[in-house]
Amino acid sequence: QVEAVREILKLESVKIFDIDSDKAEKLAASLHEKFGVDAKNFASAEETVRGSDVLVTVTPSRKPIVMSEWVTEGMHISAVGADAPGKEELEPELLKRARIVIDDWEQGSHGGEINVPLSNGVIGKSDIYAEISEIVTGVKPGRTSDKEITVFDTTGLAIQDVITAWHAYEVAEERGIGVEFDPLYN
Repeated sequence: QVEAVREILKLESVKIFDIDSDKAEKLAASLHEKFGVDAKNFASAEETVRGSDVLVTVTPSRKPIVMSEWVTEGMHISAVGADAPGKEELEPELLKRARIVIDDWEQGSHGGEINVPLSNGVIGKSDIYAEISEIVTGVKPGRTSDKEITVFDTTGLAIQDVITAWHAYEVAEERGIGVEFDPLYN
C-alpha cells in the first residue's frame, strides 16, 4: 500500500499502527530502508489517524477502528480491509461526511466497508458517489475540493487482477524476463 501511494504522492512520513507493535516496528524499519521515508510506529489508531493526509486501513476488523472525530477535512482514506460481510473499519458517521467511491456496487454492498452501514440503514445507495471506473474514465470527477474527505472502499475485483496480470505478462515478455510454464502440468 505504501509503494502504491508513493507512485502518486510524495511521502514525507508514514505513521503505522498495529496491535502487534513488533510487526509495526519491523514494517517501519523496512519502509525506511527501502524508500528512505521517515516511518514510525504509533501506540494507538487515534494517534496514527489524527493529522494524516492519507489513511490506508488493512485490517480484518468487525468493528470500527477509525472514528469520525479523528478525521479532518481533506483526508483521503483507502479502506482495504473490509472485504467480507460484517467487516468494517470506519465509523459509519465518517461515511456520512465523505465522498464515497467503491469498486463495484454488488461487491461493495455485499462485503465492502459500506456493507454494515447499508445493512443498518445508516447510509443508502444514494450516499455512494461513484464506482472507481466512473472516476478513471472521467464520467465523474474525483476530488472537487481540498476540504473533501474521500473514501475509496476497495474490495478488489477479479477483472482488475486479470488485466493487471496480463499487463505484467506483456511487460515480462517484452523485456525477456521470467519463466514460462504450463500451470496445468507444473
